Amino acid sequence: MHTLSDRAFTLSIWGAAALGAAAFLWLLGDLAWHGMAHLSWSFLVSEPLNAGRSGGIAPILVSTLLILAVALAAAIPLGLGAAIWLAEYTRRSGALGRSIRLSLDVLAGIPSIVFGLFGNAFFCVFLGLGFSILSGGLTLACMILPIFIRTSEAGLSAVSDDWRHNAAALGMTRASVLWHVLLPAAAPAVICGLMLGIGRATAETAALIFTSGYVDRMPESLSDSGRALAVHIYDLSMNVTGGDSAAYASALVLIVLIVFINTGALALSDRWLTRRITAT
Repeated sequence: MHTLSDRAFTLSIWGAAALGAAAFLWLLGDLAWHGMAHLSWSFLVSEPLNAGRSGGIAPILVSTLLILAVALAAAIPLGLGAAIWLAEYTRRSGALGRSIRLSLDVLAGIPSIVFGLFGNAFFCVFLGLGFSILSGGLTLACMILPIFIRTSEAGLSAVSDDWRHNAAALGMTRASVLWHVLLPAAAPAVICGLMLGIGRATAETAALIFTSGYVDRMPESLSDSGRALAVHIYDLSMNVTGGDSAAYASALVLIVLIVFINTGALALSDRWLTRRITAT
């Protein structure tokens, strides 16, 4: 009886994994089928022409990377600091910690267009940043933070208290324990939260329409308006007649970009973790 139930459970797990992989491969294959003919080196390094029907996506790609860089530069130190504070400096059963965790969980489920309206009102209007890459990146940082903080805090909290006690018995300072013991142990959770945030930020459309804008020229600074890849794909699909092939090619580039960034984050995490373990 147990053997039959174990086999059924194993088959269901493999079936779910195969279904998810098949859905991704089908999506990737559809994009490649419609977009590969339009994809070329000149498409990546030239500017869009004729409302994006021809030309390339060089300014859009640069704007996307700049927006993502601003978002990560703001979200990583702030999110990691907040996660450390929640996990190490607040009581897990305290009212303050519970209220902050509940607020983060609520923020993680808020639609992106609400973040876009907030970013427009606060960053663009109140702070006077206008429609700019800086406004878009800071708005995406606000979207990344709830997920990143909660996953990083979960990783830190999952580390056994024995590790903390043993490190304290060896005379290590709290900062040394965090840097040499807790953060390496929680690195998989931190990177997982970072990748989830990167995926959401890179594919975001609604929030960026209200903050970074539609301009498809090459940005000269972070105060310039810039069109992200997701916004470009939306515009080609919905507003530009005959822009489907360019939209498919842009979507294919977006997926490759997300995969490349996530793979790079995993590689850096493994390298950092290996160096930390070797150093200790």
